[in-house]
Amino acid sequence: MRLRLRRMMDPTVPSDPLPLVLFYTSFFGRMPPAASAPSPPVCRTTCDRAQIGEADIVLFHLPDAWEMGDAVRQPGQIWVAYMMESPAHYPLWRDPDFMNRFDLVMSHERSADIWTPYLPPADAWREAMAKPVPAKTELAPVVLFQSANVDRNGRNDFAFDLMKAIRVDSYGKLFHNRDLGGPDLGRATKLDTIGRYHFCCAFENATTPDYVTEKVFDALLAGTVPIYRGTRDISAFVQPGSYIDAADFPSAGALADHLRRVRGDPAAYARYFAWRDQPLPDSILSWIRDLERPVLARVLEAAAARFPAGGPRDRPRLPFGVRAYLRTKLRRFRRARLSGGRRG
Repeated sequence: MRLRLRRMMDPTVPSDPLPLVLFYTSFFGRMPPAASAPSPPVCRTTCDRAQIGEADIVLFHLPDAWEMGDAVRQPGQIWVAYMMESPAHYPLWRDPDFMNRFDLVMSHERSADIWTPYLPPADAWREAMAKPVPAKTELAPVVLFQSANVDRNGRNDFAFDLMKAIRVDSYGKLFHNRDLGGPDLGRATKLDTIGRYHFCCAFENATTPDYVTEKVFDALLAGTVPIYRGTRDISAFVQPGSYIDAADFPSAGALADHLRRVRGDPAAYARYFAWRDQPLPDSILSWIRDLERPVLARVLEAAAARFPAGGPRDRPRLPFGVRAYLRTKLRRFRRARLSGGRRG
């Protein structure tokens, strides 16, 4: 492993098999988004837990912490904690005793060792900015796409109050009052639908630093004005004047009054799209350029920078303890028996 990671930093180091990155846990029961190896390859990847003895780097998706209790750390192995959700939902992320089991953190927080925000790539911005603003053909001024009831900051009550104050078409399962009226082709259908409205609710399910998800970016790329409700550092992630911050209004009713005024004033509404005729801010462009490098390449670089002589060698082989190891093994055995019984 030492040579493998050093080679990431120094191409003169003699050749060695590519590092093996193991995704030990799933991503909410699915294949992790970053599970495929980058091209050109800088590492090998696997989701086979049986290969933990060979892995150089092991990634754990923290929301699926129940899957990781039987992991056995190997000498020199680097463990990475992966998290794209708000710590408001997963307090383990703020538990130093738990997090001390990991060597690196990969998350949406700018302080992470490997930063993985929800920022769209440069091509998505260029494509959106090259198109005209879609015609606003819907009678309702506001659209909402929300299915999950998850709420750590009062967004559901706020959305309900806003729907009482102004007409909102809600396509998600929560507050559902409108159907798509055609085939659902996934994200393309969602963006096309959003673009037909003057405003789009972009309400985060928690308010914590740097937690800026795809909601606000989807609205901007779709060609409408996002109504953002979430972190106060939103201005670092999107262009000034391109969105409406719900926090600037004392109530949902006051926000609704503002939306009606803007909708009735074409010049005022058009000002929210001035950003489309200007280059993206240098700070955002710099982030996008850095993020164009494959995430696994950045994981390997962070590992090599933190541990130039190889991974730490003084960590326990059962970092989560014997009880967690046995509980997880028993849970896996029961799930395997249950799934086998269903197949039969």
